Amino acid sequence: MKLRKALEKAKKSRGQEFAHPEKFTMAAAGKLPEDDWKPPQYSESVQLQLDATKLLRNRCVCVASDAPQLDAYKVLRTKIQQMTRDKGWNTVMITSAQAGEGKTLTTINLALTFSKAYNQTIMLVDCDLRNQNVHKILGLDSHSGLGDYLADNVPLPELIIWPGIDKLTLISGGRAIQNSAELLGSHRMASLVQEMRARYSDRYILFDVAPILVGADALAMAPYVDCIVMVVEEGRTSMRDVQQAVEAIPHEKFLGFVMNRQKSSTARGDRYYYSY
Repeated sequence: MKLRKALEKAKKSRGQEFAHPEKFTMAAAGKLPEDDWKPPQYSESVQLQLDATKLLRNRCVCVASDAPQLDAYKVLRTKIQQMTRDKGWNTVMITSAQAGEGKTLTTINLALTFSKAYNQTIMLVDCDLRNQNVHKILGLDSHSGLGDYLADNVPLPELIIWPGIDKLTLISGGRAIQNSAELLGSHRMASLVQEMRARYSDRYILFDVAPILVGADALAMAPYVDCIVMVVEEGRTSMRDVQQAVEAIPHEKFLGFVMNRQKSSTARGDRYYYSY
């Protein structure tokens, strides 16, 4: 199925969910099983409303339960869970070798997929401080982000966004930060990651970080996260870049690759198929 047809189908089937936000959280995450676990309250966050048309136009397809790409993302989510749970890991840096290889869109769709899991919360943090795109792709008007916390001591509750999806929060927005590597490598950032890691035992935190080979940001962040996933694009990312990027990060933290835009028969003709 072509992407455009898939988006049109998903848009029609999901239009009512966004027209009625009070129904959207259950529709997006699924009905919770009857146990003692309850999703967190979002009183200490900024509430912004997502727009279905913008999401689908920007290929945030995993918000829809019938997206053809969703199964691939569920496999990716499950593999990450299996490789991290026994080690007690819950902070994941997602990066790429070079710019333009799809790391941010991959991170967003993975976060949306994590939010569908039972007994699981997810936080998405935009750490690409020179080129923040998470809020733009989601169609959110956000004027503050991680850089404001690190550089200007803006209180964290003023930066955390709840986009109306149950179990998902995010931080993205604000001005471009030129001394991004210094801020990401600071003690303040290390303390923030530790606080995020410890606050909720059921939470995964995904950090969208600048490409490894375009600056020092990913290298500065690597010591603070539990593990690292690298997005590569078929036909674009060279083996030389892959080798240089892998050699630059801690080997013991590297989980694996996500192949973006793989041309495969298993993708059913959809060039936005993802494999892990």
